[in-house]
Amino acid sequence: MALVATADAVRVNRRRGSAADGVTFWHTLYLGTSRYNMAPGTPDPDAGALFPMAFLVEQDPGTTANAHYHQQDQFQLVVGGYGTLGLHEVQPVTVHFTGAHTAYGPIRASKDEGVWYFTLRNGFDPGARFMTMPENRAALRTIPGRKHREAVAGPIGAATTPVETLLGPAVDGMAAWRYRLAPNQPVTGPDPATGRGQYWVVIKGCLKHSGSALSEMSCVFVYPDDPAFQATADDRDTEVIAMQFPLH
Repeated sequence: MALVATADAVRVNRRRGSAADGVTFWHTLYLGTSRYNMAPGTPDPDAGALFPMAFLVEQDPGTTANAHYHQQDQFQLVVGGYGTLGLHEVQPVTVHFTGAHTAYGPIRASKDEGVWYFTLRNGFDPGARFMTMPENRAALRTIPGRKHREAVAGPIGAATTPVETLLGPAVDGMAAWRYRLAPNQPVTGPDPATGRGQYWVVIKGCLKHSGSALSEMSCVFVYPDDPAFQATADDRDTEVIAMQFPLH
């Protein structure tokens, strides 16, 4: 069954955070858990299990998150402010995908606005491994069969078509799309079985889905064995970004 996190419901989860490299931000948990809300001593979920994990980062103006990697595949969706991610300029709306154990970054937030981005995973990750630390670089070299995998779409311009493919689809199912809906227009997503989970994030307007009103900055996770995502725009023009993880 799909998981729903509305922008209104998650506001209570917004709290200050900082990472091991000193970067500071506001952190809002949407789905799953993270090191910012896990009770001390709680064991980590199985790294190989399907475990949706979604949160919004509001990185402070003028700060830098150093280059790092994670143990899970990850999408990042830039929804506010602007900055750079590695060599790429990012601002709304930019979609960034990295495969597990792919080093990327740094993420440099603009000095006046900072940069806001959703971090979206389909498996539990205990936190960033920063490349400034020799032990993390050494650990990365020991991963068997590791390949660098990174893809960026955007910043994308104004929507001009009902459906726009932003990334892929790759042979293993990794993909991202933008849907532009007129008022009261329905949408049906691609078959979730073609990937290992999908996130849907509303970036404009509002979607109606299974009795929930998904306003701007709301998100849904669709499991691979769920039926295709279905929703309907309310009485406003609506845009939503769908991101699908690769099969493993």
